[in-house]
Parts: sequence; structure tokens; C-alpha cells
Amino acid sequence: MSANPPLLVADQLTKYFPLPGGRKIHAVDQVSLTIHEKEVVGLVGESGSGKSTLGKTLIGLHPRTSGTATYRGQPLPQRYRPEDFRYWAPKTQMIFQDPYSSLNPRMTVGEIVGEGLQLHTKLSAAEIRDRAGDWLKRVGLEPDHMSRYPHEFSGGQRQRIGIARALILEPEFVVCDEPISALDVSVQAQVVNLLDELKTSMGLTLLFIAHDLSMVRYVSDRMAVMYLGVIVEIGPASDVFFNPKHPYTEILVASNPEPDPASERNRRSATVTGEIPSPVDVPPGCRFQGRCPKVMDVCRHETPRLKPVSEDPGRQVACHLYGS
Repeated sequence: MSANPPLLVADQLTKYFPLPGGRKIHAVDQVSLTIHEKEVVGLVGESGSGKSTLGKTLIGLHPRTSGTATYRGQPLPQRYRPEDFRYWAPKTQMIFQDPYSSLNPRMTVGEIVGEGLQLHTKLSAAEIRDRAGDWLKRVGLEPDHMSRYPHEFSGGQRQRIGIARALILEPEFVVCDEPISALDVSVQAQVVNLLDELKTSMGLTLLFIAHDLSMVRYVSDRMAVMYLGVIVEIGPASDVFFNPKHPYTEILVASNPEPDPASERNRRSATVTGEIPSPVDVPPGCRFQGRCPKVMDVCRHETPRLKPVSEDPGRQVACHLYGS
């Protein structure tokens, strides 16, 4: 457990998307999560598990359906108004997943990076330009890139522009929504090292969303595992990676590629069988029961709660294997 005080606390946070006929998509379902100041929490899970929706709901890009969220003890709005965004944007920011669609193609890089200062400060145009140039240098680009447009840059360079845009306001909390998934492996390492350097120098608190469990273990203090809108396991990142408790986490870790080609060729492959259930028709009981190799009868009708693991302090698991 971090010695730092909680920065952001979500309690039973829920986000549904309504459909015609009264049906709804259970994107995030009663998630409770505490993120401490200067902590990096990694969030992993298959596509469609609700990771990005959780991150966007935490910072107000999606209105909450129910539940509460507080920031330094101050309640966050359920549905953000323009004045709420003006108040919270300098404190909470997001680095988006796709470096190709998240930048306005009609704006220059200088306009993109400096837009936050233009909206939230009283700096002059010259001061904004100087500050934007400094941030481009800080993320490994050049100030003379400010006159160019996003299509003139590679994916890795665009992601650096997105990082500069998010951090120029010097926020405290940043949601990193799969910031490396669209990049080549060598560029992924550069972006992760850049984020680590900025996190240390700025004292950032990060929610780091990704598919690569090895990378999440490397950058995170704690790791949370999501499945079909709920958190099924959370704990210290290395403990979750090397000693997973939930059957879903076990399979995710086992399916993570080995860095050594020889070991990768010789190891037994492990993949989650079957398809992830529809978030519209959520199954009763444990949401993983239809794909779980350790399923029991109780799993089919009783929903497991996320609860501490007695023999492993700091770990919480939502599984009937660890009691009711």
C-alpha cells in the first residue's frame, strides 16, 4: 500500500450506455478503485473489458451513470459542464490511444500543444509559443516543428505531441489510454521511458491502460485486471504478474509472449477459450464463469465480491476460490 494519501477515489463507479428498447451496455459496473498520489496504477484486460471507458469516466469525458468519485476528497461532477472542464482540466488530463485520430489535422503542432494554455491561462501568444516550444523539446521534438501539421510526423512523434499537449498544463493526474499500443516495439520503449522520466520529474500520478502485461508490470506500482466491466484482481504489479490469483489473470499472464524466442517456441501456449460475453447480456454469477477452467457451481449463480486475500496483504481478488 502506498504511503502517499489517496488522490482519486472511485466508489461503485458505473457507466452504462443506453440502447433502444430499454437495454444497456454494461461498460463499467460498480468499480471501486483508490489511486494514491504519485502512484502508477496499471489497468489490463482484453479489448472490450471497459478499461478506456473507466479512464474516460474518471476524468469526465463520459458522465457517470451512478457511483461517486472524489479528487483529494472533493467530489467530482457526475456530468461535467463547461465550467467543470475549465476547473478540472489543469489538474486531470488524458493521453489518448490513437496518435493518428487524436490530433486535429487542421491545426499546427504549435496550436495543438499550446491550446490548453490558451484556454486556461492569461499568457500572451508569444509566451504560449515559447512554452509550447519548450515542451516539444522536453518530449524529444524540436521547437521548429510547431509550424508543421500532424500528418507530417510518424506515429511515435505524434504520440509525443499528444504527451506534450496533455502535460503542458502540468496536471497532477493523467490517464494514459494505451499510449503505446499503436507504436513499433522500439518506439514503445522510448515513449515509456519518456513517461517514466516525466512522472519522476513532475510527480505525476498515472492510470496506465495497456494490453502488454510485461510493460504494465515494468511501469506500474499496482496492477488492476478488468473483465467485462469489473475489476477481478488488484495488487502490487510484480505480485499480480508473477503470482496471479484469479483464473483470468493466470491465463492473461500465461499468454503474455516471452522475450526470449527459444523460450517462446518451447512454452505451452495458453489462451482464453471462447468469446467474451456481450456487455448487454451480462451472465449471472461470475462474469468469467463461461470461460473459466476452474469454474464451480457457485460461480454460475453467485457474483463474487472483490475482497482481500488473507495470505497476501495488498491483494484483492473477486473469485469464489478465495471464499465468499
